[in-house]
Amino acid sequence: MGLDLVIRGGTVVDGSGQPRVTADVGVRDGRIVEIGRISSPAARTLDADGLVVAPGFIDGHTHMDAQVAWDPLGSCSCWHGVTSVVMSNCGFALAPCKPEDRDWYARCLSAVEDIPTEAMAAGIDWSWETFPDYLATVERLPKAINYGMYIGHSALRMYVMGRRALTEVATEDDRARMASLVKEALKAGALGFSSSRASTHVTPDDTPVASRIADWQEIDEILAAMAELDAGIFQVGPDIASGARHRAFLDRLRRLALDHRRPIMFGVLATRQGDDPTGWRYQTQYIDDTVAAGGRMFGQGTTRSINAIFSLKSYLPFDVLPAWKPIRALPIAEQVKKLREPAVRRALVEAEARMKPRDNVFQGGGAATTDPRKPDYANLFALKGVDWDDPTVEQLARARGQHPVEVMIDLSLADADQVYVQPLVNETPDDVLGILKHERTLATFSDSGAHVCQEMGSSLQTHLLSYWVRKRGAFTLEEAVRKLTHDNAVAWELDDRGLVREGYRADLVLFDEKAIRPCLPTVEKDLPGGARRLVQKAEGIKATLVNGAVAFEDGEATGAYAGTVLKGRLAS
Repeated sequence: MGLDLVIRGGTVVDGSGQPRVTADVGVRDGRIVEIGRISSPAARTLDADGLVVAPGFIDGHTHMDAQVAWDPLGSCSCWHGVTSVVMSNCGFALAPCKPEDRDWYARCLSAVEDIPTEAMAAGIDWSWETFPDYLATVERLPKAINYGMYIGHSALRMYVMGRRALTEVATEDDRARMASLVKEALKAGALGFSSSRASTHVTPDDTPVASRIADWQEIDEILAAMAELDAGIFQVGPDIASGARHRAFLDRLRRLALDHRRPIMFGVLATRQGDDPTGWRYQTQYIDDTVAAGGRMFGQGTTRSINAIFSLKSYLPFDVLPAWKPIRALPIAEQVKKLREPAVRRALVEAEARMKPRDNVFQGGGAATTDPRKPDYANLFALKGVDWDDPTVEQLARARGQHPVEVMIDLSLADADQVYVQPLVNETPDDVLGILKHERTLATFSDSGAHVCQEMGSSLQTHLLSYWVRKRGAFTLEEAVRKLTHDNAVAWELDDRGLVREGYRADLVLFDEKAIRPCLPTVEKDLPGGARRLVQKAEGIKATLVNGAVAFEDGEATGAYAGTVLKGRLAS
């Protein structure tokens, strides 16, 4: 029997961490069926001479729940070799949802995850109510990549309790209903249950999201229901407060892990808290101790800092100041004219002096606030490349003898696409490397689909390969590919993905290890309704295959939509 496709002469880095080999890879009916020297005829041949052939990358922390409704490609993740994503993290989901609550759910997603409400209004045909309905809707949608999903705690609470979810502890009947719906979701195909305890996660009314109102008994009973089925992952957005509060949060996670034996995941973060004893080293040691006691626990890590992103075309830190507001409301061409006027520039610099000092606390959510903080110019970088070696605005101001605001104005006048990066969490490369090196911390946490004008986490895979492998030599290529593929497949229990092995799904990425790298981001108005977002593509990727179909070639979509919904084992 002939093959659908053969990838010929590539260097196979199979995802296991074992040394690379030169081999052909044969694909039939969406699966890998031959590896080695292949003489079987094939309908199509891809020449992989000089290229790495690796499993498609897996990203377990995204918020693409809304975007999947209007974007069949799965951008920007799709441009960085990602073939599978998990969405509905941190309790934020679009199902279950009663029709009368749809606007509230959309506004909450906008408030917490910076997904424009106008894009959701224009791009979503909201025809579902229950979680199984939503999963079935995603199954029907055209998809160039694969999607898995959790049932989200905030959505679940709102569905069961209505507006009481935002202020009240659940009753016994409420808890029983939630546990039953989680079981229903797991049987339909949910990969697990997600929640958040993060103080940065607030509603449009600046009150805690519904999951933060829940007591630990509620979470305990939901995990007990998961344990009855012996299925599902618990993902939680952590309380990142330092000291005793964070230790108490981790202690509760340990008890859940040991009592219910379900895998637990949370983000491992480094923040500028001085000698905070509950930093990332404490968190990773805590994971080790929990696993040693018999629990299953994973940390989720980024491959670079988590940032606020600013530009003339999106947000600037000064946008809500009275002197800036009328100018920022103008079309870009008119803004440029105004910014060239000396009197206007003086007024804008003077307005900045009235801003409050920055407190360096990670805020999340929308970029512009009604309580603007002065940027930390020593930690605000004028992005010129993607290798973590950009000058700060403070450095440029000293070199030019200018006020930092004038520097930003001049840079933006020279290039309207100029981007400024303010690291908020995982600020230093050494901290990021320490997190990545830990054996139970997963290279994921892109937040792809969220913070669309604030972050560029979708490039975490190509950043790992270009910066940490090629530039820094901190990982071998084999180690890095394993972290992006097999390690994540194991953690999310995706048993037939994450390796280049016979019988596995043919999710594959072909790339030049000497050229793969993220491109600089640009601001585009390509969301439904003309809403803006940061777009970041990549170089050095020849082709991406999803379930055996060539979905992307030389950075362009082919029109093949072979993506599927990744379901938990109860629905497999």
